Amino acid sequence: MLLVLGRPGSGCTTLLSLLANRRAGYQSVTGDVHYGSMDAKEAQRYRGQIVMNTEEELFFPDLSVGQTMDFATKLKTPFRLPEGVTDPRELRHQTRDFLLESMGIAHTHGTKVGNEYVRGVSGGERKRVSIIECLATNGSIYCWDNSTRGLDASTALEYTKAIRAMTDVLGLASIVTLYQAGNGIYNLFDKVLVLDGGKQIFYGPRNEARPFAESLGFICRDGANVGDFLTGLTVPTERMIRPGFESRFPRNAESFRQEFERTEIYTKMMSELDYPTSQVAEEKTRLFKESVALEKHKHLPDGSTHTVSFPSQVAACITRQYQIIWNDKPTLIIKQASTIIQALIAGSLFYNAPENSGGLFIKSGGLFFSLLYNSLVAMAETTDSFRGRNVLIKHKEFGFFHPAAFCIAQIVGDIPIILLQVSLFGVILYFMVGLTMSASAFFTYWVVVVAVTMCMTAFFRAIGAASATFDAAAKVSGFMINSLIIYMGYLVAKPKMKPWLGWIFWINPLAYGFDALMSNEFGRKARIPCVGMNLVPNGPGYLDTAHQSCAGVLGAIQGQTYVVGESYLRALAYGSSHVWRNFGIVWAWWALFVAITIFATSRWRSASEGGPSLLIPREKAQLVKRARSDEEAQDFTTEKNGRPQSPTSGEETAVEKEPASDSAKALIRNTSVFTWKNLCYTVNTPDGPRQLLDNVQGWVKPGMLGALMGSSGAGKTTLLDVLAQRKTEGTIRGSILVDGRPLPVSFQRSAGYCEQLDVHEPYSTVREALEFSALLRQSRDTPREEKLKYVDTIIDLLELHDLADTLIGTVGAGLTVEQRKRVTIGVELVSKPSILIFLDEPTSGLDGQSAFNTVRFLRKLADVGQAVLVTIHQPSAQLFAQFDTLLLLAKGGKTVYFGDIGDNAQTVRDYFERYGAPCPPETNPAEHMIDVVSGHLSQGKDWNQIWLQSPEHTVVEKELESIISEAASRPTGVIDPYHGHEFAMPLWDQVKIVTRRTNIAVFRNVDYINNKIALHIGTGLFNAFSFWMLGDEITDLQLRLFTIFQFIFVAPGVINQLQPLFIQRRDLYEAREKKSKMYSWIAFVTGLIVSELPYLCLCAVIYYATWYYTVDFPKASSRAGATLFVMLFYEFLYTGIGQLIAAYAPDAVSASLINPIFIGQLVSFAGVLTPFSQITEFWKWQYWVNPFHYLMSSILVFTSWGTKVNCAPHEFAVFNPLNGTTCGEYLSGYLQGMGASANLINPEAREDCRVCQYRDGSDWLRTLNIKAYSDGWRDAGIVVLFVFSSYGMVYLMMKLRTKMSKKAEE
Repeated sequence: MLLVLGRPGSGCTTLLSLLANRRAGYQSVTGDVHYGSMDAKEAQRYRGQIVMNTEEELFFPDLSVGQTMDFATKLKTPFRLPEGVTDPRELRHQTRDFLLESMGIAHTHGTKVGNEYVRGVSGGERKRVSIIECLATNGSIYCWDNSTRGLDASTALEYTKAIRAMTDVLGLASIVTLYQAGNGIYNLFDKVLVLDGGKQIFYGPRNEARPFAESLGFICRDGANVGDFLTGLTVPTERMIRPGFESRFPRNAESFRQEFERTEIYTKMMSELDYPTSQVAEEKTRLFKESVALEKHKHLPDGSTHTVSFPSQVAACITRQYQIIWNDKPTLIIKQASTIIQALIAGSLFYNAPENSGGLFIKSGGLFFSLLYNSLVAMAETTDSFRGRNVLIKHKEFGFFHPAAFCIAQIVGDIPIILLQVSLFGVILYFMVGLTMSASAFFTYWVVVVAVTMCMTAFFRAIGAASATFDAAAKVSGFMINSLIIYMGYLVAKPKMKPWLGWIFWINPLAYGFDALMSNEFGRKARIPCVGMNLVPNGPGYLDTAHQSCAGVLGAIQGQTYVVGESYLRALAYGSSHVWRNFGIVWAWWALFVAITIFATSRWRSASEGGPSLLIPREKAQLVKRARSDEEAQDFTTEKNGRPQSPTSGEETAVEKEPASDSAKALIRNTSVFTWKNLCYTVNTPDGPRQLLDNVQGWVKPGMLGALMGSSGAGKTTLLDVLAQRKTEGTIRGSILVDGRPLPVSFQRSAGYCEQLDVHEPYSTVREALEFSALLRQSRDTPREEKLKYVDTIIDLLELHDLADTLIGTVGAGLTVEQRKRVTIGVELVSKPSILIFLDEPTSGLDGQSAFNTVRFLRKLADVGQAVLVTIHQPSAQLFAQFDTLLLLAKGGKTVYFGDIGDNAQTVRDYFERYGAPCPPETNPAEHMIDVVSGHLSQGKDWNQIWLQSPEHTVVEKELESIISEAASRPTGVIDPYHGHEFAMPLWDQVKIVTRRTNIAVFRNVDYINNKIALHIGTGLFNAFSFWMLGDEITDLQLRLFTIFQFIFVAPGVINQLQPLFIQRRDLYEAREKKSKMYSWIAFVTGLIVSELPYLCLCAVIYYATWYYTVDFPKASSRAGATLFVMLFYEFLYTGIGQLIAAYAPDAVSASLINPIFIGQLVSFAGVLTPFSQITEFWKWQYWVNPFHYLMSSILVFTSWGTKVNCAPHEFAVFNPLNGTTCGEYLSGYLQGMGASANLINPEAREDCRVCQYRDGSDWLRTLNIKAYSDGWRDAGIVVLFVFSSYGMVYLMMKLRTKMSKKAEE
């Protein structure tokens, strides 16, 4: 077992990645790594035997712990079973249960794993699941990257002992990096390697590391963690030098390395390096290869990295796929419910289409909608493709399964859901529209829609798999759905397609599907009679069919009053012989998309392990010219604030650099006493109510630093949440008082609370984040300059000045875990908390040095009079010594001890010694206590009962009473004249500050803005060139309608991109800013709305410029300007709609499933797919309340009112007048009655009268329920009103979502 030590940023993770043979993402790797006698290239074949456990926990949050482990053990069941085992299933269950018990998490078997947003097991338990999942791989070489993060000390020790045992028994090699490793853990290792800034400064036997450092003149205090001592050697603030060595001790990594290379240890270690070429190595490697071959399934090829056969991999993945779908029931239910609703709405929209020319357009609308809706649902696959991606990469590295198995499982998972979805949708729609009533026609329809839906699902999944980022995928899928819909043959008939884009029709699966559906429906019709406007002349006195003709019906022969189904299809370039040909073509496309998905999925790589990089905001990039040294790897010649320091001065090295005393003086003092008494907290679970806190009591006084400890899952975070008023569910009983009085309204903003997860706006810089908090949370009568000055004080205290102007970013691209933790603490401190500060595990995930700095800093705060309460995991003896009091909890939130810690923890030691659990002198008292309460030293006692019966408990009860009564008699210490106000700042100031931050964040999010603009340019040009230079024929009128309709479809793409960002901001607001009462939800929504406006104006102008003149719309500025005005407001309208869905949706995936319902609804009743006259009476109200109808009609008026119509030769109705009269005489009655809008070209002729349906655009618009030119401006005004109402709805939805925090009930 090798322990790799180093500070964050010194290259430990990189070293582990290379040792684990993960070389992707590095520019170059030189030097050799040997696995036995194999080199790195040969070892690639044994990927599943060289396993790395990374710092992140990557899981499917909806799976339970048992299901996650089942999956892992299934895929690693050896082909030849060990002796005495007959059934592989039995072996699997044994392995699974053994692993769960070895880490003490057997009780979580049925609990979801969860993540930041899905409730599941506790953080420490999740870490342990990630450990045992790794162990289930049966590897030979294990690399553990900081895998004790978030575990309490006793569990961390148990884990290291388990690794030690496995290493010894199974002969493994284990390489481990650890932060804050106690000596108990340190002593279990064989060798130690110390890194500093990527350079190896020591490598050798563990017992020689400390003597080596001491021989160079460094002092290791008694009882100190040797691991922390070794990592601190190159840190000026940490090291202590023996007298006499001041001028000659090594000061940086280079000089250390030189010292190390002079020692005997180095020579000895170098001599071990010829092992790979030795006989022993070759023999052992051969045995290793044989044993791996024996475990492998006999049908797997030699080079395969997997253990079980491909069919078993597929079976395991399918089971898991169904578990994921089943455990995420909300999504499943939303999908199916929305399908039924959409089908009912669409069915009633196209209800009972007549069997004549009036039904042609309606039926094809119903068929179009069948494909459109299912394609929009399939679009959610793109978002989904990014959900489990890193889990898949992890499992691929483990050698669990081939990516193809995962892709096949997804397809098998789709089948029942798609069959259900299409059946629900198809049965409802087909019979409501009244399509051909025959079994063969219905089942042909059903099977074609199933094929197209499967194909489109595979298509969007392929786009997701082939895209590196979600933004890229959203851009491509938004653009694709647009172009596929235009070139499907419904909006633009095949003969009218422009040659330069018509080829899209041939590569469009939707077009083949639509052709098949149309041919299936109309190919069976012998005669479709012409009626209404399509029959000329028509009305009283015109009943003789010999003297009438069809007009405006494709495929009709002039002089006939009916059209044959086949010739109607021929006019559209379809035909009933196409149905099964196209069915085959759709499956061929499906196969292609699946192949692309498998190919792309196999090439997924984990993001480069290059480590986090600092990000500079784009507008400041010019200013930050001065060199920035990473503050962790700072060299010995500069101090943190850039003052040079003489390299020879060893004296000031060991002195703790206290921050300037004036900055400590500037910290706010606090006089309030915070008490809690008989606190109980219960939540409802499926198995009945569960108590998480059981009669907890205690207090925090000014100047006191309290530690809250317990094993993981004991309820520490729960207690902090309850005390800080952060819970919105469950029932709380007991009293929580400030100065003996109930909590004031302002409590949540006057108490600081640093949560375990560091949630920040990724696009603000460190300084901006602190200023934002200071401006909003300090009292409203403090001048602005003073608030900002206080921010500088805190930046100095937390030593953040190097980072003040870098973006916070996300983990991996931005600040490191430790830097983010300091920002979290800073954000709470700048608000000048006047009551107390809560911190939830501020030291998890930090190395020993950073942890010590953090606690030392909290100590300083307490010394100037702050009250601080901290939950803490794994504290070293030095850390523990900094605290004043301790509240120790056992499982179930039961108190085990509350009171002083005493000097060197003497008081606590005495207490436990008295009840038969003495602490050995060398042991860390903090680790010892947790072992006693929850670990192997508990001796079966109920320590909660012992506490309740102890004299200490009685003293605590009495003191609590006296504190409360004494504080209640004094005037309150809460000195805030505004403590009656919920927020520190007035609403208008909140709005200004929040909006400024949101504006900056959007401005810096270059990808987002570029995507928005690219989408508008792309769809605008696409629309323009598809409908290039429209003519003045009757079919062109329909195309005018459709090109405007196409403009509406810019919305889904932009909304899909806007919602994840909105929800991310909303999660940030709800997780932290709402709970600390920084600002009101009104300011939040206003900021998000205002930040979009400038870009929307720009986008509207861009779309207009690319499209309006290209399709040859009127040039007069009264028309052109009016159209731009409406388009501008449409941009606001759909953004408002997207935001109102996002404001209430539980998460981004749900939002992307609700979108199609919402937009489908608006599109259906806009009067395009079915003209107003044909909408069923029941739905007419939908038409009147639909913003899209007003949008369409206003743009139609401005672009088409009064344009001349000239029929093409085949569009005329041609017939002979009665009894040799002239055409004018014969049609005089018709032209005054039903045919008032018709245009008779040759009134003097006595045969072949030629009638065109319309004279100009206004005649056509009247058939669409647009009566006068003034309607255009009326409707434009209504669109503006809708914009205001949709933004109003965003506020309403946010208000409905905002829950009140729970208060304690007496």
